[in-house]
Amino acid sequence: MTRFDPRLTPARPDLAAAQLRGKIAADAYAEGRVLHVCAGIADLRHAPAPDAPLDTQALFGEDVMVYEDHEGWGWVQLARDGYVGYMSMAALAEGQIKPTHRVTVNRSFVYPGPDLKFSVRDALPLGAAVRVRATKGGFAQIDDAAFVFADHLLALSERPQDFVAVAERLLHAPYLWGGKTSLGVDCSGLVQISLDAAGIDAPRDTDLQEQALGSPIAVDTDLAGLQRGDLVFWRGHVGIMRDETTLLHANAHHMLVASEPLRLARDRTLAKTSQPISAIKRLEPA
Repeated sequence: MTRFDPRLTPARPDLAAAQLRGKIAADAYAEGRVLHVCAGIADLRHAPAPDAPLDTQALFGEDVMVYEDHEGWGWVQLARDGYVGYMSMAALAEGQIKPTHRVTVNRSFVYPGPDLKFSVRDALPLGAAVRVRATKGGFAQIDDAAFVFADHLLALSERPQDFVAVAERLLHAPYLWGGKTSLGVDCSGLVQISLDAAGIDAPRDTDLQEQALGSPIAVDTDLAGLQRGDLVFWRGHVGIMRDETTLLHANAHHMLVASEPLRLARDRTLAKTSQPISAIKRLEPA
């Protein structure tokens, strides 16, 4: 029998995506419909309740396939990384926005007009995708009554070459399990949003990233031979090398995104959990 990862498979005993008919048994099947995230940040939870565990987050402009809409909660699959869970329908709007630009700062305020003195309506995080309709007075119009500072955006056709520099913008951001923004981010979220900014698709969770990203490199106990951009994996954790010795990672020891010597992080992890480094992966040059 084929095994499906429940994190990435829209299937429950009572309902599954129509494309899984004949592959997974369910009481009913749904075609689903495409919506997009219309809030700055949309939490994807493990159950349809505001206090359910946070699995991950979707950002403004992301496409979402909705298979069920029940009592204000959508059972959805994220188009960007395939993650499945429950999201408030209040954070979703019909259709796709077909974005043209992406937010390149940690947070950019949304105003009802092209004036910084107007009351703020929302804030878009790093990586949020928008469709620019027009520009006026230094502001980009992204909806009928929604404007953001134009210099906070970058066209999708332009990508930063150094994904590590994107990750470094989140230095000292608080640690949040399932988080993907400067308000809170976890280790694999930091890797995913940084690579995404550079146009590199990455899975959401650490184990999937270790399988999918880069090529393994052999490193001795002295941890010599590393370079900027190498990904260092432990079981359930990942970090990004800033240079040959320094690791950047969102972690529960500091409860924030910290920069520290890799040797220190390795030795502390071994002492606390007995978990050695499981792999070091190097991405192919752009």
